[in-house]
Amino acid sequence: MPDHVYVYPAYLAKDGSRADGRRVPAAHAPSTATVDQILAAAKSLGLTAEAEPERGYPREGRSEAGRVKVTKTAGLTKTRILRMLAEQIRKTGPAPPR
Repeated sequence: MPDHVYVYPAYLAKDGSRADGRRVPAAHAPSTATVDQILAAAKSLGLTAEAEPERGYPREGRSEAGRVKVTKTAGLTKTRILRMLAEQIRKTGPAPPR
């Protein structure tokens, strides 16, 4: 089994449907999720993570929204990691404008 999980912004997007790739309940999903927010949330939770901005979510075709590679921690499933990240992003609020 892999020692990491990939987290795409679509996994956490509140406006996306399950068919679009959302993997957390809409009630728990943040309004927006970017690679930078996911990376910051992972690091604030003490998880080892690295951004891969050049990669895109396969369901979105040629989109290059990026992804975050999160190293698995004992006792945490992918679903649990996604819910923790969604909650952390909701706590920190929206990303600052660039």
